[in-house]
Amino acid sequence: MTQVLVIGYVWPEPNSSAAGTHMMSLLRFFRAQNWQVEFASPAQQTEHMADLSQEQITCTPITLNCSSFDEYIARLKPDIVMFDRFMMEEQFGWRVDKFAPDALKILDTEDLQCLRNARHAAHKAQQAFTLDTLLDSELAKREIAAILRCDLSLIISDYELELLTTQFGVSPELLHHLPFMVDLNTLNIDVPGYHERNHFMTIGNFRHAPNWDAVLYLQQIWPMIRKQLPDAELHIYGSYPPPKATALHNPKTGFLIKGWAKDALSVMAQSKVCLAPLRFGAGIKGKLLEAMITQTPCVTTQIGAEGMHGDLPWHGAISDCPETFAAEAIDLYQDQARYQQAQQNGQALLRARYDKCALEVQLKQKVSDTLNNLTAHRRANFTGSMLRHHTLRSTQYMSQWIEAKNANKMR
Repeated sequence: MTQVLVIGYVWPEPNSSAAGTHMMSLLRFFRAQNWQVEFASPAQQTEHMADLSQEQITCTPITLNCSSFDEYIARLKPDIVMFDRFMMEEQFGWRVDKFAPDALKILDTEDLQCLRNARHAAHKAQQAFTLDTLLDSELAKREIAAILRCDLSLIISDYELELLTTQFGVSPELLHHLPFMVDLNTLNIDVPGYHERNHFMTIGNFRHAPNWDAVLYLQQIWPMIRKQLPDAELHIYGSYPPPKATALHNPKTGFLIKGWAKDALSVMAQSKVCLAPLRFGAGIKGKLLEAMITQTPCVTTQIGAEGMHGDLPWHGAISDCPETFAAEAIDLYQDQARYQQAQQNGQALLRARYDKCALEVQLKQKVSDTLNNLTAHRRANFTGSMLRHHTLRSTQYMSQWIEAKNANKMR
């Protein structure tokens, strides 16, 4: 039986983040192939993490910078190893190369960390983001190196796919576009009608910098909306709200910090319009997918909608100007015909871009083809082979130095 090892940056929390939901989709895909799946992570376990035992997935805590992982993977003998974000490939990739050299190495990027980081830095500096800044960043060099060292990388956004091939020169053979996967055949969401819905909402993990920035940006936008719609409220959901967030709770202005939502789809479905004024970030946005699923029209920014709709109409409105953003939100809230057209646009997007059945067929074919032709696939990736060469393994030697240092401390 095929053995799959997934090395997680964190334990999956599907009710806290889109990354957690996406990881669960991948784990369930592996199990659906009747493969044995083990999930290992050096992260602390959390109260919101998924119970993977219910998915028949084995969980194993592992330690950073420790040779115990070498013994563990040598015993496991995985056929496929998937790294959750490039940092896990840096930490454990060289150990996989040494003790499970025949395993297919997959990198799940979630989103391009270097792109998100460069946009965040530009936003903090109040400067325009440029590709030159991205190409010069140390994080980009590290992340692209990890992509090249792996046999296959899963890219969630078609914008990022194009960026990797055109700007960074990564071979398309090393990449696979895999957006969020939605099982359209089993969707059973109670979708209230236009007149049954009330208020605005947004949702997102408060620990994720783009989400927190969006809340602060909404403080500028919300008074403009509230002036025209004095009875409307803005419900702000998200896991791990810090004191600085809960301090913004203001019933008088209808700016309400609700905190963690046990059922994100339910609270989304009860709301009339989703607001997502994201000013930096990368990948594609889980909250906007949930808005499509629950037929909740959404107002977002260019970065929010990036990679999510291609040439198809958006399910709401897109604006980077706070005044226009507010005006679009008000109009969408009040115009029933436009509202229902936005809902139809969202349903068309789900069918065209997020159909789980179609996406799983494509993923299975790509993994199978790569696994069955692994030797030739690796020979065609000389740059990756070069980066795995011992003279370029700075992450390996740093890890071994830390391990030795820790061992001396314990003596």
